[in-house]
Amino acid sequence: MSSQPESSQKKPRTLVDGSTLFVLALVLAGAGFVLVRDGWPGVLHILAEDSWLFLDILPKVLAGCLIGAFVAAVLPREFVSRWIGGDSGVTGLVIATAVGAIMPGGPFTIYPLAGALLAVGAGVGPAVAFVTSWTLIGLNRAIIWEAPFLGVDFVTTRMLVSLPLPIVAGLLAHWLARIVPGGPR
Repeated sequence: MSSQPESSQKKPRTLVDGSTLFVLALVLAGAGFVLVRDGWPGVLHILAEDSWLFLDILPKVLAGCLIGAFVAAVLPREFVSRWIGGDSGVTGLVIATAVGAIMPGGPFTIYPLAGALLAVGAGVGPAVAFVTSWTLIGLNRAIIWEAPFLGVDFVTTRMLVSLPLPIVAGLLAHWLARIVPGGPR
């Protein structure tokens, strides 16, 4: 556990960072290709269509961010650090895996929630186990979508094979975070 005060561990907020500039460069390159191939009508068509997509997902992104903020405000840091903190060991990875497996919702909910857990004391290993478990196991998706199409035998086999992977990913993330300077803990 770090001995630095909480306020010094927070990353400074910036409106435009490196990842924003990278995505913006990809957008401009894509727009350039479409402009050359289809002209301005092609570019304007894509802008109009994606503006509707943006408006459609905006409330979901806002709701996910608010869920993350509320979780960060409600869960005591000591509780999170004890059960899924950086020093919680395999127990923390198992808990994070179990919670990730039963969490409903899409990436709009899960990623802000994982970010909130990291902000209130979760270790990077359990956070990776949480996201990996939601991605690979996801009981909600398995029951609603996978079993009806692929059968219970297939789902059971896939889950048994996938079950150790979030824990392995969490262990690797924990180890990697220890050797990468300035990385998440």
